[in-house]
Amino acid sequence: MSTFGIEPVSFEGASTCPAPAPGHLPADDVLVTALAAARTVAVVGASPSDHRTSYAIAVWLMENTPYEVFLVNPVAVGEEIRGHAFYASLDDLPVRPDIVDVFRRSEHVGPVAADAVAAQASVLWLQLGVVNDQAASVARDAGLTVVQNHCLKVEYDRLRDPIEQTMAG
Repeated sequence: MSTFGIEPVSFEGASTCPAPAPGHLPADDVLVTALAAARTVAVVGASPSDHRTSYAIAVWLMENTPYEVFLVNPVAVGEEIRGHAFYASLDDLPVRPDIVDVFRRSEHVGPVAADAVAAQASVLWLQLGVVNDQAASVARDAGLTVVQNHCLKVEYDRLRDPIEQTMAG
């Protein structure tokens, strides 16, 4: 039962989207610093299908941020989005990803977090609906800034002015 006395609705076979919780989003000053310092974003679980959210966010990042965007999805290798090729893993990227933006189901995030740590990423960002406290702890213990259950596009847009001011120096 939730703290509001309302039982969450669940449908057989369907997973529910977790509600935002304290600790899922660092303070704005921490986010601004991390997002301003970043130069590269690896979108893990990006889809070449233009009707998928991961596709829309990847394109938005390409068009609306200064980040160099890398797409990671082993089943999409050989395809591309707007001239950006897909890579099979973070280990295959030609650069170190600053932000690892994850579009995977929560139960599949553990190996992605371990790969983000191994790749020396600065930020592990779990998109809306993605929560894995154990994976977040692994990344946080390795020094990464961790965001869970929030959209990178929404937060970047919300903090755009201070991010760009920090980038400008």
